[in-house]
Amino acid sequence: MHPIFGLSWLPVRHPGESIRFILIALLPCLTLALQPAAAQSAVDEGPEANPGRPTVSTPATITPVGYLQFETGFVPAYQSPEFSSLFGLTGVMKLSVAPRLELIASAEPIAHFTAEGRAANRVADIFLGAQFVLHHGKGAKPTLAVSYFHRAYDGGAPEFDFGSPTNSLLLLASADVKGFHYDANAFFTELEQGPVRRGQFGQSLTISRQFLRRFTLSGEVWHFTQPSLRSDAVGNLWAVSYSVRKTLVLDAGFNHGLTGTSTNRETFVGFTYLLPHRLWKAQ
Repeated sequence: MHPIFGLSWLPVRHPGESIRFILIALLPCLTLALQPAAAQSAVDEGPEANPGRPTVSTPATITPVGYLQFETGFVPAYQSPEFSSLFGLTGVMKLSVAPRLELIASAEPIAHFTAEGRAANRVADIFLGAQFVLHHGKGAKPTLAVSYFHRAYDGGAPEFDFGSPTNSLLLLASADVKGFHYDANAFFTELEQGPVRRGQFGQSLTISRQFLRRFTLSGEVWHFTQPSLRSDAVGNLWAVSYSVRKTLVLDAGFNHGLTGTSTNRETFVGFTYLLPHRLWKAQ
């Protein structure tokens, strides 16, 4: 939950166009990856990115204080209760202003979708929020955090199977156990449908393992109640990420819905980039 708002986007209708848009989405990170090796060595000694994408779960840990982080991705999705197909760019900006406090802005600048046989483009939702670390863990002792998000703008685009909450409260835990890393989230959200407001609950668990030094494989299961449908959305997500350097991480993967009211399938590709220069001097 995750932008570089200036990225251009156009409707996607054919496989060739889908490939072209994936390349457009990857262009910024390819440019960053081709920076001179000397510059990369200098960055490797500095701060490290803390990716929150592409999984549903968010790490309880936050980004380095004073450094701006961008998380951007391209998401095609198919067969959900509100659409037959959807293509869009997603983005998140994160900035930690204190060792325990991180500010977050999340948006989908524009989405192209097909619903009820009609295709359209819409600016999707914008969320503003913050994450507060309750306890800094180490190793098997988990880091614990709480976060809150409010939907600042409703663009009217079709929603994914878990909806578009007006208000969200998350409890987060992250730790490393015997070579594996886990991120566990509990969601308590409020959904609006006209004048009706309903509570929604969700859980997600991501387990990751690093391999070949720079690669990480992540597997995830997640669940959300669907109060308006009187059903449940459940999914299984798999992703691979590659650390180009400490400040740049590329990712790709897929998600498969496991119930009739879940989004049937999603694929995604994107990157996380931490600006290597601190926005203000350390105290």
